[in-house]
Amino acid sequence: MSEWVKSERQAERERVRAARARRSASIATISTVVFIVLVVWVITQSPGWPRVKETFFDGEQLVEALPDVLNGFLLNIKIFLIAEPLILVVGLLVALARGITTPAFFPIRALATLYTDVFRGVPTILVIYLIGFGLPALRLQGIPSDLATLGIIALTLSYGAYVAEVFRSGIESIHPSQVAAARSLGLSHVKTMRFVVLPQATRRVVPPLLNDFVSLQKDTALVATIGPLEALRQAQIHAASTFNYTPYLVAALLFILLTIPMARFTDHLAARTRRRRGA
Repeated sequence: MSEWVKSERQAERERVRAARARRSASIATISTVVFIVLVVWVITQSPGWPRVKETFFDGEQLVEALPDVLNGFLLNIKIFLIAEPLILVVGLLVALARGITTPAFFPIRALATLYTDVFRGVPTILVIYLIGFGLPALRLQGIPSDLATLGIIALTLSYGAYVAEVFRSGIESIHPSQVAAARSLGLSHVKTMRFVVLPQATRRVVPPLLNDFVSLQKDTALVATIGPLEALRQAQIHAASTFNYTPYLVAALLFILLTIPMARFTDHLAARTRRRRGA
């Protein structure tokens, strides 16, 4: 059996595509560098730059605030890691509840719909206030008093409503013929959802779910409004004592270092999904 060899025309097309790719990369790099240099020059030449530099880019304040802000940022990560799986569970259960068509379970479906409508309509910061100050005020036995725990509950309730709609859109994107085929093979409704619908729906909604979790990582800073010493709160303490806003910049950079890789990973998964669908 002879070995396959590229034709001269195909090899030429590949060389042309590679040359175009190199040229495009070079142009993009040069234009990016020129743009960054231009922006930096405009900012540094502005009349108020010395004051901005002193207020937001003080190296001494950065070194002083970094340990406390970094320690607070670890709490942000902890809140995120605990809230994320809880949100997935709540979102999936609510999505499944909204898909129930049996008349006897109408109250469950109505409650799931009411939950998504309410918590998607109320700003997350208000949910954190209501949970953080409202639950302890009830003085019921078993209500947590830890502020970070209350923040996790609030974020779970708020983001669970959004994730529920993401899961529901994924479930409804599965063609009804697949459900009919599974039922014709003798699978129950529960097994059809478990083995046929949910695996496909979950793969389809991974990119939008990751987008929600990028937003969740940023919104963990909102928990500072009820008092936990996370990154934003630590930055506020330093800024209040020194009247210098460099600690806020430190907190912002920490969030950026975490969210940008997640955002790029989301873009990668979205692009891979488009390629699989032939888009």
